[in-house]
Amino acid sequence: MSTDAIAALRLTDVQKAYRQPGGDPLPVLDVPSFAVPAGEQLALVGPSGGGKTTLLNVIAGITPPDSGRVEVGGVDITRLPEAGRDRFRAERIGIVFQSFNLLPAFSALENVLLGMAFTSKASRTRAEELIDAVGLSDRRHARPGQLSVGQQQRVAVARALANSPQLMLADEPTASVDLANQTRIVELIREQCRRENVALLVITHDDSLAAEFDRRVELREINRAAREPAAAAG
Repeated sequence: MSTDAIAALRLTDVQKAYRQPGGDPLPVLDVPSFAVPAGEQLALVGPSGGGKTTLLNVIAGITPPDSGRVEVGGVDITRLPEAGRDRFRAERIGIVFQSFNLLPAFSALENVLLGMAFTSKASRTRAEELIDAVGLSDRRHARPGQLSVGQQQRVAVARALANSPQLMLADEPTASVDLANQTRIVELIREQCRRENVALLVITHDDSLAAEFDRRVELREINRAAREPAAAAG
């Protein structure tokens, strides 16, 4: 698929380093070029400590890079102020975290609605449709503590899609799910992204998960810092 058109995600000359205790910089990201076309689904694979978490945070606008461009839907988010990045992320980027980050005092439906709280897209009808789509019609009023881990993950997927994002980021999406539910969760995420025409980037160290995707990219292929023995952060 061509990446010449406006991509869901495009990184250009992205660099990020952290200061070590002695003051020397530790390069974590050095990505000359990487793109995810609109609607595509791919797995980005790398070992723990290879910079995956830092890369996800940079793509999401949580951590600004030291240099380079991070474009989501053609918008360079590195040029936005912190508040602007936060709003852009809320409106245009869906994230499924390893730990789900559901609020325990709120129901499944309310957690999805809260995902819309910082935008103008709040819609109870859409929240209900998403809860139904992930197979939790009869559990919409249950709180996270009343749900299985697999059901909590389904709520997290619905919440990530709440604002019709252009890009979905899934950080080790099966890490907290038992083996029996891992394939189901991945299929659910992929199915919902296809239905919503959302580009999907799954970041994982799990080769078996990555094997389910037509396009698989090794982190060291795009991140020159990951090829160096010293790159051990994130």
